[in-house]
Amino acid sequence: MTNQLIEKWNKKQMRTDLPDLRPGDTVRVQVRIKEGEKERLQAFEGTLIARNNRGISETITVRKISFGQGVERIFPLHAPVIESIQVVRTGKVRRAKLYYLRKLRGKAARLKERETNFGKKSQNNG
Repeated sequence: MTNQLIEKWNKKQMRTDLPDLRPGDTVRVQVRIKEGEKERLQAFEGTLIARNNRGISETITVRKISFGQGVERIFPLHAPVIESIQVVRTGKVRRAKLYYLRKLRGKAARLKERETNFGKKSQNNG
């Protein structure tokens, strides 16, 4: 009984406006930042290196290089602090977790773009 109630509540809280996210994709996450009384949006753009869990507790790990330093952030997908997630570029990878990118630098850390629709590059919305 209680399990059904929890599942029903979780389904109601989950987002439905998420794009198809896969490891290797370059994503732009718009995060709500509250500073005092004001609230603003901050973009975090990087490579999606991991996707964890399922349901309401699902998270993604996004990595970017900022001023020569690698920065990773873990975002809960269904949290209200996430305004939107946009796929900027699709990457072609053969792993579910791309933790090996942490050791690579510069051109070695690049990923090929995934091709879809019989040889055509994927269509980006944006």
